[in-house]
Amino acid sequence: MLYNFIKIPARLLMSVYLKKLSVNDPSVFERNGPLLLACNHPNSFLDAIIFSVLFKHPVHSLARGDAFKGRWVKKVLHLLHMLPVYRSSEGVENLEHNYDTFAACLEIFKAGGIVLIFSEGRCINEWHLRPLKKGTARLATNAWNNGIDLCVVPVGLNYHSFRSAEKIVAINFGTPITQSQVSGETEGKKLVAFNTVLADRLSNLVFEIQASDSFKAICDFKYKENLIEKIFLAVPAFVGQLIHYPLIYVVRAAVIKKTKANGHTDSIFFGWLFMFYPIYLSIFVAISITLLGSWGWLALLFIPLSAWCRVQSKKAKYFAE
Repeated sequence: MLYNFIKIPARLLMSVYLKKLSVNDPSVFERNGPLLLACNHPNSFLDAIIFSVLFKHPVHSLARGDAFKGRWVKKVLHLLHMLPVYRSSEGVENLEHNYDTFAACLEIFKAGGIVLIFSEGRCINEWHLRPLKKGTARLATNAWNNGIDLCVVPVGLNYHSFRSAEKIVAINFGTPITQSQVSGETEGKKLVAFNTVLADRLSNLVFEIQASDSFKAICDFKYKENLIEKIFLAVPAFVGQLIHYPLIYVVRAAVIKKTKANGHTDSIFFGWLFMFYPIYLSIFVAISITLLGSWGWLALLFIPLSAWCRVQSKKAKYFAE
């Protein structure tokens, strides 16, 4: 219930937050399972939020185990369909909990569900496919060994920037991997064969761009500024900038101070906006009603719309940090 409840405002905020969303095969969002999404990991938990919002059916995301500290935190994350995966750096004694997570994934697959796994393991803000860990291969082969007709879909997730408040995002779905395409005399060789196939398919989906190569970025993201649209949106965009500047400035400064501009800054910025924007909007609506009476309720529509206009009219700065 919590997952479906939060999904609604998250979808609304994302429609404002994203300047453009490009998807090579939107029909995948309608699919049910058993389905394993094998994705790269460029932008912390924002990666999981995007897929949870866009997929019609619930997506169960595998997340770093150190986030599941505290009984209540663990309970809330489970309600949001998140499952922990522990690395040796988070304590060797915790690695045995990964067996519980993999068992839970098998039950999800048996029920026709969807699991999202980040095959690189770690999150790094970059435009590059890193070496794959064996977790995806183990999960897939384990499902196949248990007679589950699992389909593995490679996914390339690409952001034009990891610091801008507006985002151009390109999602590329690749050719699915099935059991018949992975062979090996031993379990170890099967894992290697699986990762070879997955890496080959992901390499065509994840953009490989040097941070200084803005021209290639423009070509890969296929975005062109619309001058007529910018002129048409200029006035509401300017109003939107004035209204939202205090919120954006304070939240961004607080997040950068807390994270020291690490790989989680962008995702935490989105998360804090998600929490504080309803409060900020409520204050402006209350002021509008006080000044304008019943007409003030229009602010509930106009203020988010002005934010959308600002995002759409602002020039995209590729890789601007």
